[in-house]
Amino acid sequence: MATEARELPPKQEPLRDDGEDYEDDGEEEEGEEGWDDWESDGEGGGGGLLCLFCSSRFDSEGSLFAHCGSEHRFDFQKVVRELGLDFYGCIKLINFVRSKVAENKCWSCGQAFAGNSELCGHLHVAEVSQLEGKVPWAEDSYLKPFMEDDSLLHSLSIFDDDEEEDFGVPVERGECSGGNGRLAGPQGNGRNTINSACYDVGARFQKAVTIECTGEDKNGPLLEEQTDRQLKITRASVTAKEIKTVDDNYFGSYSSFGIHREMLGDKVRTDAYRDALLGNPSLVNGATLLDVGCGTGILSLFAAKAGASKVVAVDGSAKMSSVATQVAKINGLLYDENTKVEQNRSPHVISVVHTKAEELNHKIQIPPNGFDVLVSEWMGYCLLYESMLSSVIYARDHFLKPGGAILPDTATILGAGFGKGGTSLPFWENVYGFDMSCIGKEVTGSSARFPLVDILPSQDIVTDTAVLHSFDLASMKESDMDFTSSLELGLSGSDAAVPGVTWCYGIVLWFDTGFTDRFCKDKPVVLSTSPFSTPTHWSQTIFTFEEPIAMTHDESVDDSSASVGTAECPAVTVRSRISIVRASEHRSIDISIETTGISSNGRKHSWPAQIFNL
Repeated sequence: MATEARELPPKQEPLRDDGEDYEDDGEEEEGEEGWDDWESDGEGGGGGLLCLFCSSRFDSEGSLFAHCGSEHRFDFQKVVRELGLDFYGCIKLINFVRSKVAENKCWSCGQAFAGNSELCGHLHVAEVSQLEGKVPWAEDSYLKPFMEDDSLLHSLSIFDDDEEEDFGVPVERGECSGGNGRLAGPQGNGRNTINSACYDVGARFQKAVTIECTGEDKNGPLLEEQTDRQLKITRASVTAKEIKTVDDNYFGSYSSFGIHREMLGDKVRTDAYRDALLGNPSLVNGATLLDVGCGTGILSLFAAKAGASKVVAVDGSAKMSSVATQVAKINGLLYDENTKVEQNRSPHVISVVHTKAEELNHKIQIPPNGFDVLVSEWMGYCLLYESMLSSVIYARDHFLKPGGAILPDTATILGAGFGKGGTSLPFWENVYGFDMSCIGKEVTGSSARFPLVDILPSQDIVTDTAVLHSFDLASMKESDMDFTSSLELGLSGSDAAVPGVTWCYGIVLWFDTGFTDRFCKDKPVVLSTSPFSTPTHWSQTIFTFEEPIAMTHDESVDDSSASVGTAECPAVTVRSRISIVRASEHRSIDISIETTGISSNGRKHSWPAQIFNL
């Protein structure tokens, strides 16, 4: 799944479901939750404030907390009063409770349950005295909203009548102080600097409280401690808003039918998923399946056709969720709880949910770890661009049964060195008989600073192919997405047969994903984006060296007075140490390449590291 940047879409309402609403006609059987029980959280009260424990909604925080007290034995005001919680303590408490409920755990005693109904039946009055001095929500991580755009946090007014003298220099709501005007993240390049003036911080919880201290600091360590605390809060809220903006842009870009036409028209991609789903009846037939990032719903349609008993298709784009719903409906595959089933298995198995995978259990009630199969076409340029893999890992850990199948289940990044034909130099050297190589050199110099996504003809590969890094999607952690590995490249067999020097102009990366026989026992499938295979919409990702490196297969060529990698002393091996990490800008990646040429007698020459952002 890859896309170009597109204009920012209108703001989405994460708590709305623009697809079909699903509701359970009957009551749940006590102590058991199954696939017939799941329902949309959109049903319930008509207000915008979502209960901390169930799907009811309210128009005011007063009515919400009254409901929590009477129905769920959670007296918010009493807990706040007896523990002496300040405004930020209340924020932490709300986010803590929501996080525990999402895990079907009791917020006060930690006991886990099979589903929300069992949890709500267990909830009890907390012994506040037992919480004093060791509240489990003390960590600053609970300042970050657990639920995106949580209206309760924005409207929290329990302290509206209090003096705000404890919060340092006052800042009006919706304004930033005029001092620094920015919040610096970790040391690095300019992308890590957040200009707070760029953000609408109209709500109290999201105030950007950059403190400008003038004159003598009369409060000393106290003011410094308060300032540090405020900056932590600011970073959490600004980061959440920044992520939402990027997510809105990302999901909005997939509202364009052009990108879906391109992906559906990519036969290598679509055929691989079709073969994996339709060609493995022992896996899919009768299975419950989750499709993360469903788009038009094509993978869900394949799964339904393959005999899946239940398919939940999830997409963060409101438009594409609506489209997927319509597509499933007109193909007679959309789940409708009102349809009478007169046979053992109904073809109406697809349910479409507009949400991010991380918030699925906020939108519908489903059995924990209730899916047999998780399928997603999550891959981006250079495999990891767009960083959708983190959503797939989250869905795997929270919604897939232990030992359940994830499709695809392996992913491998590979690389090779390319020659002059992989650059624009040959074009500029002869433009209608005129030499414009000066332009070509400038263009190539620019390419050494920016990665290029393009189809690289296989004949322009001059080295062997090597594996850079492999992922086991059934067991990897989110932190494994950041890695450092090395490629050791020698001239390929065809180029090794050519006497003299071959010039390597850079590194090209691509990926393969596998639907292996671990899960696809009937028909394993490989999806390859290699330059030696049929081109795909992912193309390859091209990284050009600052200067080309001379290579040879002849180990006798070694001028000890010349630098390794020159025509006088060509390298027999090029070693590239490559780091790929998630960038400070959400859904982007940073790539660093450190290249060393090694001569036949072991002498080395290293070039300065090159940093790319994708």
